[in-house]
Amino acid sequence: MIPLKFGTDGWRAIIAKDYTVDNVARVAEATALWLLEHSEKPSIVIGHDCRFGGEMFAETTALIMCKHNIPVKLAKGFVSTPMVSLGANKLNCPLGVIITASHNPPSYNGYKIKASYGGPAVPATIAEVEDLIPDFVPEFGGTVEEFVAKGLIEYVDLETMYVDAAKAYFDLKAIEDSGIVLAYDAMYGAGQNVIKRLLPNNTVLLHCDNNPGFMGQAPEPIHRNLLELSELVKNSPDVSAGLATDGDADRIGMYDQHGNFVDSHHLLLLFIHYLYKYKQQTGKVVVAFSVSNKIKKMCEAYGLDYEVTKIGFKYICEIMVNEDVLVGGEESGGIALKGNIPERDGVWDGLVILEFMAKTGKSMTELVQEIYDVVGAFSYDRYDLHITEELKQQVIANCKNGVYTELAGEKVTNLETIDGFKFYLADGENLMIRPSGTEPVLRVYAEAPTPERVTEMLESVKAMILA
Repeated sequence: MIPLKFGTDGWRAIIAKDYTVDNVARVAEATALWLLEHSEKPSIVIGHDCRFGGEMFAETTALIMCKHNIPVKLAKGFVSTPMVSLGANKLNCPLGVIITASHNPPSYNGYKIKASYGGPAVPATIAEVEDLIPDFVPEFGGTVEEFVAKGLIEYVDLETMYVDAAKAYFDLKAIEDSGIVLAYDAMYGAGQNVIKRLLPNNTVLLHCDNNPGFMGQAPEPIHRNLLELSELVKNSPDVSAGLATDGDADRIGMYDQHGNFVDSHHLLLLFIHYLYKYKQQTGKVVVAFSVSNKIKKMCEAYGLDYEVTKIGFKYICEIMVNEDVLVGGEESGGIALKGNIPERDGVWDGLVILEFMAKTGKSMTELVQEIYDVVGAFSYDRYDLHITEELKQQVIANCKNGVYTELAGEKVTNLETIDGFKFYLADGENLMIRPSGTEPVLRVYAEAPTPERVTEMLESVKAMILA
């Protein structure tokens, strides 16, 4: 039995290699044992996204729970991660499990644990579950049909629960009446049905059909994966904005009316600006280490508390559960907002931006200019370098040992090491180097006043690493 470890966001592995029915059963066994130990009335909500084998792996998890007499609320058909999180909260379940590998390549699947407050289980819980994973394959003790007959498995409609929550919160009529036309790319992921239900009119749909292989592409909503959406928006004068969500619909990518990518850093600034300046809401802003320093500048301008965490939304969520948080988010497109559960939610976040546009009558470009008026214009991008483990470890050692005193033609003026290595240069520029927590990848991030300078910085560091 191989050891099974949770990464930045859940346990993930390659299907049929390490991600097997047997290993899912082992993780489910640990989850069940944790539930029995920590809850007087244990129950669990379980769902899966659009990935290969999702239903089988969700049922595997359910069978292990039922063997321990833990009642299961099982989603019928694919659902998004935010739907499972909302379900755990609304159905009063101590835990939820979503079978998903989020934005990872199609060869992966995964297992995320959610808590009763409607967000990721805190790191301490994950560590405790991990310690309970057995080194044997547990028995199932019955079939789905048998446990349904016994009343231990109950099918639930998490999608309708989510749709009802969104309809209660958003002014969807204002969005529709505004004349905004949205181009939405589901990336073959779990957001494909809910957008059709929430915005049935004035929405152009891309990749909203079930394809477990995602046409061979990782369903991550970053620009290089969304060129078709970008071109569609650019070449459609009537389209007001583009929205994309990842495989489990908890991450967001957006485009302005010209087909220009609006990254997470700009979206975070837009959310803070809208919620604070327009909706008069307050609270702390919590962001991961890889997020632009412009967030701090806006918080200082608006008098909002600001905190930086390690990378992994679970760290942000833990603060959201215990404190009054206005916006919490990551560079990778995972953003949670006041008024929703403490969970990343690409669909919900997209609706907030559309409502912002509808209420103000302004385009995305005009709204971005409003935030530039506060913090100044900037650009941010990252490269994912697929390199050998040996080279990756050498680069990390160089970072730790102070080898890099000059990067991209500029002297390093400061170094932060909250989670990875952020090198500060002149004129507000910075470069960050960090190994991925879920993939065999070294990530390099750059921030500068212009896109051209960002590309120059990234290419320079890439050449240095690969030399």
